Amino acid sequence: MIAKLIIKNKPQTTTSSLKQHELAKFAAISDTWWDSEDISVRIQTALGLFEGLKIVDVGCGGGILSEPLARMGAAVTGVDAVEKNINVARLHADLDPETSTIEYCCTTAEKLVEEQRKFDAVIALEVIEHVAAPAEFCKSLAALAYPGGATVLSTINRSMKAYATAIVAAEYLLHWLPKGTHQWSTFLTPEELVLILQRASINVKEMAGFVYSPLTGRWSLSDDISVNFIAFGTKDGQ
Repeated sequence: MIAKLIIKNKPQTTTSSLKQHELAKFAAISDTWWDSEDISVRIQTALGLFEGLKIVDVGCGGGILSEPLARMGAAVTGVDAVEKNINVARLHADLDPETSTIEYCCTTAEKLVEEQRKFDAVIALEVIEHVAAPAEFCKSLAALAYPGGATVLSTINRSMKAYATAIVAAEYLLHWLPKGTHQWSTFLTPEELVLILQRASINVKEMAGFVYSPLTGRWSLSDDISVNFIAFGTKDGQ
């Protein structure tokens, strides 16, 4: 799915979509981004695939997506509103010449819009469920993309299955995430996300689910969008 996101708008000033208590959650776990040594290679890479393309990773955390994108040839900008996350990302990226070129900024999508930044692809994985205003957030993502450019978002479905797996199991039983990381009421259904993106001038072209295999310990794409899912869309041309 990530490999399909690239194809090749008007700056607007928006209010911040940040929730301070959400930022505090991720500041508290900022030192754990690279606990798994092989985490960056779990994203399939192809050298040169994104050569010459400008990609922004919104809510980049410790850089676990930004680094593989850079290795595939993209000029990557990673942004996160949590300064500790950016510090961790910079330190890790500097360990490898292939990733040391990543531009990491402690900022927000809204501020990038005000700076009139533009990208071939805008990515925001597992971010929208933590913002205060999803519709405004998506408008900012759209404003960052060139006409015809790609937008990729992933999030969690507001379903009972998601409550059982993404909250009860992941946070309380398996302890993959600290308790309280997610709030079920902030999740979006796929239909809601598509509508929000359409209103932000992003046409959703493809959607897929993520499924975890306890036998292999890995995630894979699936037709099942009842829990984790990812959407790929393109910005309306102007």
